[in-house]
Amino acid sequence: MSLPFELHHTFAKHLPGMARESRGEQQPAPRLLILNEDLATELGLDPEWLRSPAGIDFLCGRSEDSPAHAMAYAGYQFGQFNPRMGDGRALLLGEIETPEGLRDLHAKGTGPTPYSRPGADGRGTVRSMLREYLFSEAMHALGIPTTRSLAVLSTGRRIQRQVEEEAGILVRVAASHIRIGSFHYAAQTGQLQQLADFTIARHYPGASYKELFTRALDAQIATVAAWQHVGFIHGVMNTDNTTLSGETIDYGPCAFMETYDPDTCFSSIDTRGRYRFGHQPEILGWNFARLAESMLPLFDASPNEAINFAQETINSYHERFASQLERDFVKRFGIGTDAEVSASKHANLRSEYFTELVEKQPDFTLANLELWEKLHGTQPTNPPGGQKNSTVPRIIPRPHNVEEALLDIDAFQEFLDAITRPFAPNAKYETPGNPEGYRTYCGT
Repeated sequence: MSLPFELHHTFAKHLPGMARESRGEQQPAPRLLILNEDLATELGLDPEWLRSPAGIDFLCGRSEDSPAHAMAYAGYQFGQFNPRMGDGRALLLGEIETPEGLRDLHAKGTGPTPYSRPGADGRGTVRSMLREYLFSEAMHALGIPTTRSLAVLSTGRRIQRQVEEEAGILVRVAASHIRIGSFHYAAQTGQLQQLADFTIARHYPGASYKELFTRALDAQIATVAAWQHVGFIHGVMNTDNTTLSGETIDYGPCAFMETYDPDTCFSSIDTRGRYRFGHQPEILGWNFARLAESMLPLFDASPNEAINFAQETINSYHERFASQLERDFVKRFGIGTDAEVSASKHANLRSEYFTELVEKQPDFTLANLELWEKLHGTQPTNPPGGQKNSTVPRIIPRPHNVEEALLDIDAFQEFLDAITRPFAPNAKYETPGNPEGYRTYCGT
């Protein structure tokens, strides 16, 4: 029986040296735990079919009708270069055509692939997959570019991590899975121009190679600047976790900061705080400097001219990021752009505000709401079905709420409903917790 929808394999077709056909392992008792019906419908997928045995096989990467692929890439992991990486526990199921362009369907936790490390089982915990579902859907509701979550499945298998846990699979949707690390890999293997051409056609039609670099840079600046305004800490900003599309990807040891402190770091594997909250903008610039090194041959036939372009663009990074932060601040707090409200006044207000945050270390989310009220004389209101009048959220995935939501599926559904309406009042989830000593894990 063929799939009841058209599935493409453009990445594997155009870049055969960067994808290996693979199949998810046989699962003991796979079952669907949660399905994003709205997203499925938006993609033209039938939720009832996805719940069927054939649909579950497809989501597990075991469709008889359409081969899945593991994708190859390299990456700077905590600053150290790993030249040969790839999807060690994930499969690109294929791509679906939408009005906005192709969208990847990608399953994590499906078992070993040709790129798995020796001894790795290619699996993940249900808890880590549900966590990614929560965080990606929360980020989408906040208006921050992100991969989406389509489904979480239990495999019926127990795996050993910090403790023995239930194994699971997450199926996510992305504009693509082209990463900075993809360009590192392509540059080493003679596929750089093919990857760049494919990326341009997929994300930036008509762009030159230089424009591909600057447009991807600006897209990621907009995303990470948005993180900085809501307190999101990615936790593992390796170059293989930085997309060319600008989407946030790979919600491993991520968390949201409560008490404002630029040095906040929750990741158990980030022992030196490389990816701490306040350092994320610097890391993004560092990652794009590494992308520039991989792309140098495309920038100009003259090595000197190519280096000059790369250096000038990277030198402009801090100004680009600061400008994005300023624009976001003005928009987020509804300050307006009237002529009498000068750019210098915006800058002074923002500087004073963040200086006070560092000194007093309040709850960041509540402080943002208080600033809105101070500026406008009222709390932000977001009437049901109406246009919200701020981008200051009331609800974020606070660590204690996240952990409680992962205890049972009913609590999960209730919290999911709250975080996907982040601007609506919800007293149960607006109360700060005490995240001191909190640690996050990858679940790999």
